[in-house]
Amino acid sequence: MLRSLFQDIPVQSLKMEERSYVYNMLISLMESREAELKGLGADFVFGFVQSMDGERDPRNLLLAFQIANNIIRRSYDLGTFTEELFEVTSCYFPIDFTPPPNDPHGITKEELIQALRAVLTGTPKFAEFLLPLIIEKLDSDVQSAKLDSLQTLTACVSQYEHKDLAEFLEGLWASLRREVFQTSSEKIESAGLTALTALTSCLSRSVLNSDSEDSLRTFLDLVLNDCKHHLCEPDLKLVWPSAKLLQAACSASTRASHIVTAAVMPSLIEQYSSRTQCSHRRTLLEVVQRFVQSVKISQSLENEESVFLAFSQPLCNMVFSALTESNSSLQITATSVLTSLAQQTGLLLDSDIELAVDHLTRLLLTEEDDRVSLAVVECAGALAQLYPAAFITKLIPRLKKEMFSEPMEQDNRREPSELHSHNAVRQRCLSALAAVSKQPSVVLESTPVLLEVLSSAHTGSASFSVEEVVLACRSLQRIAEQVQDTEKTGRCFHDIIIPRLLSLALQAALQGEGSSGCRSPLVEEVVLSAMVPVISTSCSRLQPTLAGQTASRAVSLFLDGDVSFLPDNSFPSHIQLLKQGDSWSQSQMVCLLMGCMCSLPCSVEVPQVDQLLSQLEEMSCTCSHPLSYTAAAKCFAGLVNKRPLGDSLDSLIQRTMKRVCSELDCTTSAVRTQAFTLLIWVAKALLLRYHPLSTALTDKLFSLLDDAELGATAANGFSLLMSDSVDVLNRSYHADVRIMYRQRFFSENSAKLVQGFNAAPQEKKPNYLKALSNIVNKLPKQVQVTELPALLSLLLEALSCPDQGVQLSTLSCLEPVLIDPPLALIQQLEALVSRLIALICSPAMNVRIASLRCIHALSRFPVHEILPFRARVLQALAPPLDDRKRLVRSEAVQARGEWFLVGSPGGR
Repeated sequence: MLRSLFQDIPVQSLKMEERSYVYNMLISLMESREAELKGLGADFVFGFVQSMDGERDPRNLLLAFQIANNIIRRSYDLGTFTEELFEVTSCYFPIDFTPPPNDPHGITKEELIQALRAVLTGTPKFAEFLLPLIIEKLDSDVQSAKLDSLQTLTACVSQYEHKDLAEFLEGLWASLRREVFQTSSEKIESAGLTALTALTSCLSRSVLNSDSEDSLRTFLDLVLNDCKHHLCEPDLKLVWPSAKLLQAACSASTRASHIVTAAVMPSLIEQYSSRTQCSHRRTLLEVVQRFVQSVKISQSLENEESVFLAFSQPLCNMVFSALTESNSSLQITATSVLTSLAQQTGLLLDSDIELAVDHLTRLLLTEEDDRVSLAVVECAGALAQLYPAAFITKLIPRLKKEMFSEPMEQDNRREPSELHSHNAVRQRCLSALAAVSKQPSVVLESTPVLLEVLSSAHTGSASFSVEEVVLACRSLQRIAEQVQDTEKTGRCFHDIIIPRLLSLALQAALQGEGSSGCRSPLVEEVVLSAMVPVISTSCSRLQPTLAGQTASRAVSLFLDGDVSFLPDNSFPSHIQLLKQGDSWSQSQMVCLLMGCMCSLPCSVEVPQVDQLLSQLEEMSCTCSHPLSYTAAAKCFAGLVNKRPLGDSLDSLIQRTMKRVCSELDCTTSAVRTQAFTLLIWVAKALLLRYHPLSTALTDKLFSLLDDAELGATAANGFSLLMSDSVDVLNRSYHADVRIMYRQRFFSENSAKLVQGFNAAPQEKKPNYLKALSNIVNKLPKQVQVTELPALLSLLLEALSCPDQGVQLSTLSCLEPVLIDPPLALIQQLEALVSRLIALICSPAMNVRIASLRCIHALSRFPVHEILPFRARVLQALAPPLDDRKRLVRSEAVQARGEWFLVGSPGGR
């Protein structure tokens, strides 16, 4: 059958569809009758070559490339037809194909490129034909041809041995060098460097015999001869291309990195010593940094000896010298090099690490440039993970001493600039303590210093500002987030940090304002709010046993006044933190209870949970202090979200709902705001987990949009309902959050919103618009595009709403819809254009920008629809060209330019 096919049928004279039958028949036979096909020997290959020769249809080419790939990969006998098979396929290289518009077959240029590349790179037998072809195509002026050639070279050398490349090395190097030295495209340069790495890697695999030539060294000699001397000219533009080429070769293998670094490092070190200009030194340091990174890529084993071992001391001297310079760019580069050197196994001695810590400490305490400080902190964090001991013995004690020192005697002679400088140093020290605390051993030393900052601020023994106390809490939070999750660190937070925070907060709460009228900074809302994520983050990561103990301790403290687990246990008996009283400083501590209880896994059993929920409900409905009743409501909601389904939970929700509604329905009640706060948080807790009773709460929320006192608050409440919460009811704190809860809420309630808007009196309609805007703005963009046409009339009303927040969120909803407008939107074009033009003059910059973007998007509508508005829009877009804000002027220029083209012969 095949002989008949190959001898009697001129395949390329057939129609496209008939040719595809031939190719599909061959593919089918290769799958089912491979042994018989291989029995034909090279005749099968010759027959296929004749059948394919001259094929031009992309659909058939994909099939033909598949057959050729099968012939190569499955070891068919090519016989004397190797070159013929290569020629019949390589004539399409590089692929130059642009699919026609609306192509029903969906064949892409990339598909053809990959199919052909698989054929050309499939066998080393093609090397003698393919490599000259690649060298030839790299001379092309077409960028896509260069890129395809470089990527094909990278793919083929992974299949080749050094003997396949030997006679083409000079030509390949000349082409690669040219593409990097003279490139005008980052893509081409990157592909050239990748190809050089692959080529060097191939040569590195060669086995050396006593009588064979070392092809790797021969090739690297070519590279070094052309590139090395440019590294001695740090002010010339060729230094970077040369460095990149050498680094690409260096990263190919350990042997290549040994050869290259032995050749270039002495020169770089000598140049650094002889140069005096900071810009030259920085360039040389950056080159060194790239070489260190390249070597790191080539080293396969972590315990492999560094190729820089012979240069370790000169390199350290370079880095330490740069760190003592006054040039900030040089210092920043030096920190990067230091980090890279430290990551090389066995490169730095203990004495080098200690000296590095000394330099970093000095810069932390003296350098005022924020960029340098940030780089130093990052470097310290990286080094502390590798060499914790040096940071424990040297850095942490020095930072502690600096933080607790005063700039001058306590009198009125201190200059404001001196105070500012000292505060800046303290803030850098606090950031550094967090950055270096990744290993458990460091955490055990750094966290007591941060806790001492809080303690000293509370007692007044050191003058820490509220801002510094907050930063200390944030440093503790960062440590809790990044530290290795081990039993030791869990114990540290459970046994030391959480009890200490609770103890200090309780001391401050009991102290109140004190006899002198001054109060501890630990009762400030901003400080307590910073303590909460420290506790939440650490509790969310506790081991199950410790998590259960934490829950028990927190409940016993807040319900029973049990202070036995707290340090400095000199508290009065019978503390009742959840009971209504006159002390707002005590009641607001409920936010710390929220941090403990609402971040624990669902599997942790909460002791005395019914009593706890009852007390939290009472506090949230009766307390007058905003932080206290809000935190109580959030804690109540967080616990409800994790409670198992059942009659117990249902009765709790119904009881709470009854109480909340009774307060909300009584217009003279003094605690309506408190009741509303509880309602919105419980509604969110139930909505997230798809609880059936969530509908009753959200329906109550809708009804409040008509309330004279709470209508605007209820409208804003929908934003809270649809947003991600950072301190409670989120997945990182193990809350029960179902997927797509926002879409579900929208689909179930959008009709209620429209009905309520239509029935509401005119003065209440803005509340519905604000609620709609808050809901829709939190939906994923793809949902907005499909759902907004049904709500278009309300959205147009929202654009006329005087509330700027409503205007902005509505505009942000409309913009993606305008890209592919539905018919309903085009039919409302008059109303839409009028409202958008009115918003161009809004006093709010963000509203002006958003409205201009929407008007810009309108220019892409069908010309016959928008042409009647052209003159009116152009006139309206003239004033924003002189807007006082540059961003507004920029948007106006773009929008006006597009509208000028509407209806013009060369325009839209």
